Amino acid sequence: MKEISIQEFEGLSIGQAENQAAATGCTVLLLGKNGACVGQDVRGGGPASRESELLKPMAAADRIHAILLSGGSAYGLDAAGGVMRYLEEKDIGFDVGVAKVPLVCQSCLFDLGVADARTRPDAAMAYEACQNAETGNYRDGNYGAGTGATVGKLLGGRGCMKSGIGSYAVQLGEVKIGAIVAVNALGDVCDWQTGRIAAGLLGPDGKSFLDSELVAARKTEVVQNKFVGNTTLGVVVTNAAFEKSQLCKIAGMAHDGFARAIRPVHTSADGDTAYAVSLGKVQADTDVVGAWGARVMAQAILRAVQAAEPAYGLPAARDIKN
Repeated sequence: MKEISIQEFEGLSIGQAENQAAATGCTVLLLGKNGACVGQDVRGGGPASRESELLKPMAAADRIHAILLSGGSAYGLDAAGGVMRYLEEKDIGFDVGVAKVPLVCQSCLFDLGVADARTRPDAAMAYEACQNAETGNYRDGNYGAGTGATVGKLLGGRGCMKSGIGSYAVQLGEVKIGAIVAVNALGDVCDWQTGRIAAGLLGPDGKSFLDSELVAARKTEVVQNKFVGNTTLGVVVTNAAFEKSQLCKIAGMAHDGFARAIRPVHTSADGDTAYAVSLGKVQADTDVVGAWGARVMAQAILRAVQAAEPAYGLPAARDIKN
C-alpha cells in the first residue's frame, strides 16, 4: 500500500472556486467525456441535494458527468447550472437527439452563518471551478466547499472551530482508492487511529475540548424544530469497475469512515452524504474497496481539519495543543 494524490485518477478532474470574504465556495469533480458510474448513500437528516434519484440502482441513468459539492445550503443548488453550461460547451452529456444533457449531481452544506449569508455559490462560481479543473487547482483546507466549513456546533456557534475540505488516497496493487470530503459537522472530529479529538467543541477557555457527546448527555429532553445547519459531504473514487448497486454499497461503507472520525455523526441536524465513483476497469472485490473506502474517508476527514487555517474569528486545529 502506498499513498497517492487524489488527483492521480484517470478520468477525474477536480476544480475549486470560492469567495473567501463571504466564506463560501464549491468543489467540482468532472468525470470525463463519457461520465462515470456513481452510487450514493445519505445518512444525515437534513440533506440539500440535486439529482440524487439518478443514483438509485433502479434509475435508468448509468453514467453521471459531474459531482458538485458546495456551500450555500439549498441556495447553493443554483450553482449546478454553471457546471451544466460548462459541460454543454464541451459537448458532454446524455444524448437526447436534439441536445446533450449533462447529468450533474450536487450536495450542499450550510455555511450561511459564517460571514456573508447573502453571498452563495452560483452558476458563475461553479463555472469557474470547472475551468480550474482543467489545470487541477485542488487543495486541502479553506478552499472550495470547505471555505466556510466548521465543526463542533452542538452549542450553536459558541465554541465551534474552523474546518475545511480534505483528501486522502492509496494504491493497493493496481487498485486506487481515494476520498475527498468537506467537513461541516455538528460533532467533533477525532483522529480515528487514536480517538483523540483533533477539532470540535471548545470549552470556555478556548484552549481545551469539550466532548460533544458528553455535553449532549447533560440534557436529554426532546428538542423540537432542531436547526439543520451542518453536513459532511464525501466522495470515494476508485479505478475499480463497479455497477451502481455495488457503488451504493461502497458509499454506505464510506459512512463507516464518517463514524470513525466524527462524534456524534449522522444526526438529524446533519445532512451527511457519501458518493462512490467508479472510474476504471480494474477488477476488485466490492467489500475490500468498501472497507478501504471507509479507511481513506476517515483519514480525509482528519486531513480536512488538520489543513484548515483559522479564519472568520474561529480557531483551527493547528491553534490547539491537545
